[in-house]
Amino acid sequence: MFSGLTMLMAASKSSVSVTNTINVLSKKTGLAGWISQGGPMMIPIIVGSVVALAIVIERILYLRRARIDTERFMDKIKRVLKANRVMEALVICENTPGPIANLVRAGIELHGKKKHEIKEAIEEASTREVPKLEKFLPALGTIAHISPLLGLLGTVVGMIKSSDVLATRGTSDAVGLIGGISEALITTAAGLFVAIPALILYNYLINKVNNLVLEMEIRSTELVNVLTNKDKTSVSKNWERI
Repeated sequence: MFSGLTMLMAASKSSVSVTNTINVLSKKTGLAGWISQGGPMMIPIIVGSVVALAIVIERILYLRRARIDTERFMDKIKRVLKANRVMEALVICENTPGPIANLVRAGIELHGKKKHEIKEAIEEASTREVPKLEKFLPALGTIAHISPLLGLLGTVVGMIKSSDVLATRGTSDAVGLIGGISEALITTAAGLFVAIPALILYNYLINKVNNLVLEMEIRSTELVNVLTNKDKTSVSKNWERI
């Protein structure tokens, strides 16, 4: 009698355990299931991933448009300035996209002025152009650094839920126990999944911006030398005529 009752209870527990295991496994299928099991911390992680992707696409397209063949551009500018066709040089700058053309135009507009005045004009133009290059990059860096922290917070929340289930129901509630553990693991993985590529792309874009800023400085110095040497040449020619 007792042995039969014991076997019946064991079979019932085994059936419940199998049912709970099937329920747990069925919940893990599909991306939507993973997201739902990740808990509320998945919302800011997903939002951050969408924003990071939008920033990366926008910045890559912007920097691609801003990049020009500087050697060819500066050769054309120097050739035109040596021929004293200043208006043509300004037209070339206006028709050329990117920050380097804007800096060159700012310097050419003060042709005939003193060297320090041309430098100040170029530096002032640079203070307007550099923030355009760095636009949205601080937000991308913030997402890259905060995503693992959001995943860690989700991990803590999931472990707290598992601890509550273990304390109140023991190991009998496999769904509740494994659900908290799943939430902890999923949020950690999601945070790292967003943070790793975001950090790589952030450093890539920062490197592109730094290279472009360095190119701007080199071409600005080159332009100042061209304009000042041009003025010296014209003065010497005037003295020769006298």
